[in-house]
Amino acid sequence: MSHRSVRDVMTPQVVTVTEDTPFKKLAAVLAGRHLGAVPVLGGSGRVTGMVREADLLAKEEVKDDPAAERLPWWRRRRARAKARGMTARDVMTSPAPAIGAEASVVQAAREMDRSRSGHLVVTGAHGELAGIISRVDVMRVFLRPDDDIKAEIVRDVFTGYLGTNPARVQVTVAGGVVTLAGEVETKSMIPVAVRMARSVDGVVAVDDGLTFAVDDTRRPPAAVPVGGY
Repeated sequence: MSHRSVRDVMTPQVVTVTEDTPFKKLAAVLAGRHLGAVPVLGGSGRVTGMVREADLLAKEEVKDDPAAERLPWWRRRRARAKARGMTARDVMTSPAPAIGAEASVVQAAREMDRSRSGHLVVTGAHGELAGIISRVDVMRVFLRPDDDIKAEIVRDVFTGYLGTNPARVQVTVAGGVVTLAGEVETKSMIPVAVRMARSVDGVVAVDDGLTFAVDDTRRPPAAVPVGGY
């Protein structure tokens, strides 16, 4: 069982800007193309940063408005530094949060959470720009057809990993919700089957209705030594 890779869901056609792109042009690119972020390329063609919507909004955040809630001091200081920027070099987030094209969507989701970024630059085997991935791209795994999810669970979880005869179990999937029924050989197989089914890309939840033939979790009573001790 393997997760979808970043390459499977990323956007390969990437709009980029240079470090010298003026602020107003950056706003036009993001707003005009409905983008949340764009990679910034340096003179060598390598990615040197990323300009996000939040990087540009800082210029508006620091403007005087008595009716608006005052920003925390630490946020004001950072916003003011961004607000003075005139080019992509001044306002970009650097280094750009990035991930390899062969990484899994699970790794991408974790990196987005760690870096607090809704976008990651995707790099190829030699560090070249290969694409960009957003939270929306990661969420596409939940659009997998139910039949594909079912086939993967039967093939990889029950047949491949647990070695169970697939005729003994029933797997149904509706709207990404998996229902497991039927009988497996041992009780200890059940939590493993549930955990692995839950980890399949596109699964929303798992409803466990499995039974077992043998309870292999119960330990036999300890033998009493001769003499009672």
